[in-house]
Amino acid sequence: MRIGMAIGRASAMNASWTTIALVQAALRRGWSVRLIEPWDWQIESGKMVARAHAIDTYGSADEIASILAHRMADRRFVNVDALDLLMLRTAPWDRDVMSFAQMASGRGVNVVNNPAGLMQVSHKGWLGSLRDVPTPATLVTRSRATAHLFAAEQSHGVVIKPARGSGGYAVSLVQHEDDAGLDTAFDIARGVNAGYVVVQAYLPAADDGEKRLLWLDGQVIGGYLRKRAPGEFRHNLKRGADPLPTEVTDLEHKAVAKLTPALLKLGIRLAGLDVIGAQIIEVNALNPGGTYHADRLHGTQLSDIILDRLTKPIEVQRTPWALPDPSPKNKL
Repeated sequence: MRIGMAIGRASAMNASWTTIALVQAALRRGWSVRLIEPWDWQIESGKMVARAHAIDTYGSADEIASILAHRMADRRFVNVDALDLLMLRTAPWDRDVMSFAQMASGRGVNVVNNPAGLMQVSHKGWLGSLRDVPTPATLVTRSRATAHLFAAEQSHGVVIKPARGSGGYAVSLVQHEDDAGLDTAFDIARGVNAGYVVVQAYLPAADDGEKRLLWLDGQVIGGYLRKRAPGEFRHNLKRGADPLPTEVTDLEHKAVAKLTPALLKLGIRLAGLDVIGAQIIEVNALNPGGTYHADRLHGTQLSDIILDRLTKPIEVQRTPWALPDPSPKNKL
């Protein structure tokens, strides 16, 4: 089996990244893995090729991450048409990568996630456009005046963020009736690629943490709780949040079930869903992560499940998956 992974930068790789766990899972099976950076794609006389980082030898997560970070992997040209699976794991959004991925999909390559679907889902306005999915009150706009009118109706304040972004970058919490703070936050978010701004009602349930649920082909296969650092309102691990064991509630399963048809319709097979108080606040489909901490905290092997599913035709599971009871034996 030949696996290709479109990544952002090899030099940024970390042993805790889901991409590394997926590489390990493929190598354990004896498959070859080729990691392709945004500048490695080429079209040559009708052929689509890429000068990739070749990983063929199984090693620890630290070893593989170090090889990539120090650019020590062999560089080899790969025929993209010959790949059995091309996984898109590049963030932020890169138009050229998505164009090449869409070409590959049109040539019969199994591309996950569908690049045309990613165009919509990776924009935070997409989630806000869904009517029947439990989400916080959300406005997506470029109008500062409209943002002020919307924020005035949210008694617990608002979270302001760029419509395309990740890792908590350029995300701000604005208290109710703090007009000056809203102006500053709006400018920060709008400054990211001069794009649209998301204004979302703050959920008091965020005090209890935010869950990252791993969704695959219509089913939640795992997840964990993120508890924000003292003095921080964001639950991103990059902002010092703690990963903790969790369980998936019936209300969360019902919320995900309402979102699932919209994802499947767009060819999204793998996503990370951020959930607060049984409301879905974000869908991460560009470079969904979470396997490292979910596996560490619950004793699962999510990367194996992901590769086993994605290398076969989609089969939607009808039975909800439940995390193990977060008892002391499952904690570090």
